[in-house]
Amino acid sequence: MNTDSEKQDRFEALARAYGADLYRFGLWLCGDEALARDLVQETFLRAWRALDSLKDEGAAKSWLITILRREWARTFERKTPGFTNIEALELEDADEPAPEERLEREQLRGAMLSLAPRYREPLLLQVLFGYSCEEIASMLGIGKGAVMTQLFRAREQVKEKLQRDGLTGNLNERF
Repeated sequence: MNTDSEKQDRFEALARAYGADLYRFGLWLCGDEALARDLVQETFLRAWRALDSLKDEGAAKSWLITILRREWARTFERKTPGFTNIEALELEDADEPAPEERLEREQLRGAMLSLAPRYREPLLLQVLFGYSCEEIASMLGIGKGAVMTQLFRAREQVKEKLQRDGLTGNLNERF
């Protein structure tokens, strides 16, 4: 049993280590900065309440992402969120890319966001966070084979969209 001070220290370490990643994932899911911040806040509130159930610190990030995904799903139970034109959303980048690199990123991001959620989520978890198929399967509550199929289809759909939009060369080959 942890003391209150130990629990507080453990929680603060988790918040510092994973807060930015949770915000980034939340922003990818909902496309709204304020809602993403709310999702992260709700995630940490639920994590605080259930912190004693986290036995493996190595699984903390996937545990928190699972909580955030569930909070995102709950927003649809509570209310219908307002929609924002995600293509107009610009994220600040400390290392400002060259204009052609920024265009490539925007085109790739748009292609990824055009995917159905069942394909987009596993792809984002793999591309943004580097999770393995097993880890993604555990977070999404589906089999590893289903994750592999969804990732393959997601990549194929993104490639097709990029080709339809006349984007070839480096962007298509790198993906």
